[in-house]
Amino acid sequence: MLEKAIATRTEVMKYLENFLDTALPEFLKSVEDSWQPADFLPDARLDSFFDEIRELKERARELSYDLLAVLIGDTITEEALPTYESWIMSIKDVNRNPDSSWMKWNRGWTSEENRHGDLLNRYLYLTGRIDMRQMEASTQYLIADGMDIQTDDDPYRSFVYTSFQETATNVSHRRVGALAKKAGETTLSRICNFIAADEGRHAKAYKTFVKKIFEVDPSEMMIAFEDMMRKKIVMPAHYLRELGIDQGQTFGHFTDAAQRIGVYTSSDYVEIMETLIREWKISSMTGLNEAGERARDYLMALPNRLRRVADRLRVPELQYKFKWIDS
Repeated sequence: MLEKAIATRTEVMKYLENFLDTALPEFLKSVEDSWQPADFLPDARLDSFFDEIRELKERARELSYDLLAVLIGDTITEEALPTYESWIMSIKDVNRNPDSSWMKWNRGWTSEENRHGDLLNRYLYLTGRIDMRQMEASTQYLIADGMDIQTDDDPYRSFVYTSFQETATNVSHRRVGALAKKAGETTLSRICNFIAADEGRHAKAYKTFVKKIFEVDPSEMMIAFEDMMRKKIVMPAHYLRELGIDQGQTFGHFTDAAQRIGVYTSSDYVEIMETLIREWKISSMTGLNEAGERARDYLMALPNRLRRVADRLRVPELQYKFKWIDS
């Protein structure tokens, strides 16, 4: 156990690496035990392939326009994986030895995430409702444009971000799955539920990393948490755009669609923050210096302030016509 008084970020990351040595099996699944995209979709080797495709297309016609738009935005976000992998590699104080626990985590996490975009892309292609070239261009844009999530290459801020973002992704996929099931599209519902389970497990990992940091460096971790909440957590797809559209302009329409159908709302943002405050036991944290105490006071007051703002927000009723969707 590190002494709180001497903990530096480098020491803490080494401490976490020792923890990861034994925790990786809890947070990651082996390839042998993992689902693969082929488990969910019609098999082109079988004579029944075209009949199954026709049935899938029939069911997909029942998906609402907003639901389809949100699903496409989620897919593009999942497919921007190279950006996320390179971002994790840029975090300071991480041991980049190929055999280190951090590199094993990074490779394992991104290998699991890679299946999500692969599966959702194939599903959308088979629905026959998507202009795939337009969607693919948006994916290329998002990877090329990168992202600025304001973590400053700091592991403490980065893990606050991923704890929040992976939890939000879990919520989004679960809600899309529930709406798909309500519309009678059981294939999509099953897909989203499996992806959501992955995201929930990844969120648990990142939240555990933060919890372990609080054990040895509570004041600096609290200040990092406060800083990220002051900046506001932005989703990885905040630069989302379509062909002929300026950077970031499509993202607002995507979030409007998500709010209209209740997939991810401003209230969800507040609830995730409250969940993190509760799980990290912010209210009863001890060993804080003066700056840490001020940070804790800010964090404890923030959810009520944000909820008042969320209650006043009005979601535009007018549907934006995305270039991704044919019908």
